Amino acid sequence: QVQFVESGGGLVRPGGNLTLTCVVSGNRFNSYSMGWYRQPPGKQRELFATITTNNIPHYLDSDSVKGRFTIFRDNAKNMISLQMNNLQVEDTAVYYCNALFSAAGAWGQGTEVIVSA
Repeated sequence: QVQFVESGGGLVRPGGNLTLTCVVSGNRFNSYSMGWYRQPPGKQRELFATITTNNIPHYLDSDSVKGRFTIFRDNAKNMISLQMNNLQVEDTAVYYCNALFSAAGAWGQGTEVIVSA
């Protein structure tokens, strides 16, 4: 079963930057469209950024993250990343990755991002 391991979260002040990574097990990563999700405290997990197998990004919550967050993938490393710039308090959440559509698997542990002064 495919596994997803997220890392890179932490405590950061408003305006700060973080880069999250997600490593995917197995040998079929190149065939997966991938997504980043986040779950703010007390709220449901939501998909907010995706990237296709041929590296086309899409930001679902464009008003919130577009221009600040960048999703990209490295097929050689079975990995996707999320560069987050100018973080705001409302970005505080646990961040998860997963494959999209029928390739989706069990959730990993996620990585927590706390944006606080």
